[in-house]
Amino acid sequence: MNMPLTTAQAQPSAFGFNSLHKVFRSKDGANVIALRDVQFEVRQGEFVTVVGPSGCGKSTLLRILAGLATATEGGAVLGGRPVTGPSRDVGVVFQSPVLLPWRNVLQNVLVPAQIQGRDMAAATKRAMHYLELVGLETFVTKYPNELSGGMQQRVGIARAFVNDPMLLLMDEPFGALDAMTRENMNLELLKLKERTGATIMLVTHSIPEAVFLGDRVVVMSPRPGRVTQIIDVDLPTPRTLDMINTDHFGTYVSGIRANLNAAGGLD
Repeated sequence: MNMPLTTAQAQPSAFGFNSLHKVFRSKDGANVIALRDVQFEVRQGEFVTVVGPSGCGKSTLLRILAGLATATEGGAVLGGRPVTGPSRDVGVVFQSPVLLPWRNVLQNVLVPAQIQGRDMAAATKRAMHYLELVGLETFVTKYPNELSGGMQQRVGIARAFVNDPMLLLMDEPFGALDAMTRENMNLELLKLKERTGATIMLVTHSIPEAVFLGDRVVVMSPRPGRVTQIIDVDLPTPRTLDMINTDHFGTYVSGIRANLNAAGGLD
């Protein structure tokens, strides 16, 4: 069943989903229910992670919130207003940073500001600020082929922040990275979150990653995707990699895994 808000209730809502359904039409003309009755809210400044099996609609949920896809019934609300299309208030980071190879780091970060016709002097100042926050201030003139995978993803994160969005959406942003780089990126993301106060929703297949990053973890069922559990994560801050080996951390992970196994498993 969908779970009500817990600790988030007393805080202003940043975004939410209202009885959201999504149906796709397959090539043979059949209706495929991707999401069913998804309903939850997220407070301002919260870091929420979403975990569930492949094909459960996690990425579709994110795309609807980003205004890149539409709901069949119900919908998403951002800042108290229905989401009807892409918004400059939302930054998106995908699994692949999709950097333009002919542009250097700074030029890649400035792409959203140029598309939206922003003041480029102010945008450049913001870009340099976020490049410093992600540790790339000395790489502004480098090109994508001169960067590691982790560094390229940092460029993607800085680009998502350049227009000062109220919400950052991340779809498996570290899935293609090796384990050590992924852990380091998780730490850097938490530092960035602390410095900016951003509201973040991150989709992942990794239960430990969901627990490590999230203030709350939203657990979804196999397709049709629905919310089966919302868990408040009570871990000390700032979070460190040593926490992953604690019994407290393991209790969260095993509880989510049991929920997913009961619903059909996580692949």
